[in-house]
This record gives sequence, structure tokens and C-alpha cells, in this order.
Amino acid sequence: MADKEESSVMFSLKELMNLEEDRIKSEEDDRIKAQQDVERGRVDAEHRAREAEDARLRADEERRRVDEQRGREEQARLEAIRHAEIEKSRAESEQRARMEEIARHQEHERQLAALKQSDGRNKLRNQLFFVSTLGVLGLGGLGYFVYDQSNKAAQAKLAADQDKQRGEQEVAVLKKKNAQFEEEKKTLEEQLASAPTAEDKKRLEAKLAELEAAKGGATAVPGYRPAVGAAPPPPVVGAKKCKKGDPTCVDF
Repeated sequence: MADKEESSVMFSLKELMNLEEDRIKSEEDDRIKAQQDVERGRVDAEHRAREAEDARLRADEERRRVDEQRGREEQARLEAIRHAEIEKSRAESEQRARMEEIARHQEHERQLAALKQSDGRNKLRNQLFFVSTLGVLGLGGLGYFVYDQSNKAAQAKLAADQDKQRGEQEVAVLKKKNAQFEEEKKTLEEQLASAPTAEDKKRLEAKLAELEAAKGGATAVPGYRPAVGAAPPPPVVGAKKCKKGDPTCVDF
């Protein structure tokens, strides 16, 4: 009986010890699991933080790249505008110089015409005196003189007609160049207005600036000198209009 009770007590103690060990093991497992959960949370948080930092750095880099690209495009645009202004100023200076040269040439022509007119009057007086003298000498000499003067007048008229024809041809060339310039300018402005990208816009602005710079060469015929009696060159857009009868002015 005593052995049986002792065995029962030993069994109960053993059960209690087993329960305690199970509890301790369960608590240890819970503690380890909690530590693992904490570690996983920390790793996940660090991973998310790294991803967020990487995303921020990428966004900063992209924003910096876009800003730099915009800065380069703006610098290129300003440089193109500055270059166009310089070329425009140069073309205007050359245009003014050509107009001044034409004005000086016309003044020289006017002075020559006045001098020729004065010489003509003197020659006419001398010729009348000479004709009177020839009248005494005979009608034969007078006839020869009239014939010679008629030939000279015909030659002078022929030279004037040739000068006029050359002037008309040069004016026709100038009109054609003006028309080509306006057509090219209109085409470039239409393309610029509908340019799909900034790159295309910059390229078209540069081409338009080059066309404007070439305007001086496209609105004047090299070596052109208006002949006496020749038609004036076609007017350029924006040029002043000369007053009627002013020999020192030209619509150009």
C-alpha cells in the first residue's frame, strides 16, 4: 500500500515536471518566435527604408537631369537668339552701307547729268556758231555735220536703251530673290509654329536666324548700279518710301 502511494506521488511529480518543462519549452518557443518576428520586422523595415531611399535618390537624380536638360535647352535658345540679333544687326549695317553707296552714286549721277546739261548748252552754242560759219562755207559741210550729229544721237540712244535693259534684268533678279526669301521665311515660320519637340524648334530657329542673316545678300544684286533712266529696284518690306522727284533717294 505504501509502495503504491509512493508510486502515485512519483507519477504526479513526474507529470508536474513534464508540464513545467512543456511550459518552459513553450515559453522559450514563444520568446524565440517573438525575437524572430522582431528581427523579421526590423529587416523588413530596413529593406523598405533602403527602397524608399533608393527611390528618393532616383527621383532626385531624374529631377536634376531634367533641370540640367532644360538649362541646356534654354542656354541654346538664348545663344541662338543672341546670334540672330548679331547677324540681324550686321545685315542691317550692310544694308545701310549699300543704301548710302546707292545714294552717293545717284548724287554723282545727278551731278554728272547737271554737268553734261551745262556742257550740252555750251556745245549747242558752239555748234550754232559753227553751223553759222559752215553756212558761209557751203551747204555740203553743213550736211556732213548734221549727219555726224544724227549718228552720235542714235548711238547715245542705243547706249541708254542697253543700260535700261540691263537695269530691268537686274531688277527682275532682285524681285525673284525677294520672293524666294519671303517664301522660305514663311515656310520656316509655319514649321516652327508646329514644331513637335524642343530639338526641332531649336533647329528651325537656327535655320530662320541663318535665313535672316542671309537677307542682305538676298535683297540686293551684287554689283548693281541703277542706270540713268532704268526702272528703280523693288521695295523691301519696311523700307522708307521716297518722295516723288527726290534724286538722292531710292526705294530699296
